[in-house]
Amino acid sequence: MSIQLVKATIDDLDTVRQIGIDTFYESFASVNTEENMAHYLKTGFSLERVASELNNPFSEFHLAYDGGKLIGYLKINHGPAQSELKDSTSLEIERIYVLQAWQGLKIGQLFYDKAIEIARTHQYAYVWLGVWEENKKAIGFYKRNGFVEFDKHLFKLGDDIQTDIMMRREL
Repeated sequence: MSIQLVKATIDDLDTVRQIGIDTFYESFASVNTEENMAHYLKTGFSLERVASELNNPFSEFHLAYDGGKLIGYLKINHGPAQSELKDSTSLEIERIYVLQAWQGLKIGQLFYDKAIEIARTHQYAYVWLGVWEENKKAIGFYKRNGFVEFDKHLFKLGDDIQTDIMMRREL
């Protein structure tokens, strides 16, 4: 297994959109209604929305390839692109998603390490993220990497209001 991380550009629009849909569906379809999933995938990963995110100079997508196979992605946000805090001294990890067949192979750790490297390059004071309170596997991963809970916020998936735990790690 030879994993390569590549920073995405607007030329990767269809690729980023498809890996977003595939990984989100794999991760959450079994614990949400079909209607809520369909609505979120249609709106959250619309061509217009993903293009806007890719064109935002304060957001970055990094794609992971195993050989030529796309297996996951990282999305991070600086300053005004952050979904919640918009703190110029922090970096938000908005998404780390890996296809199920590659989970448990340290791909998430590669993405996490890349985000920390970028945050340190920018000399940010801390990194933060929101993670669904029911995603115990992800919460455990972030705790093992030094994150602590500091708040909660609501996330709307279709007509279902869910709670995300907000976590941060000082750098």
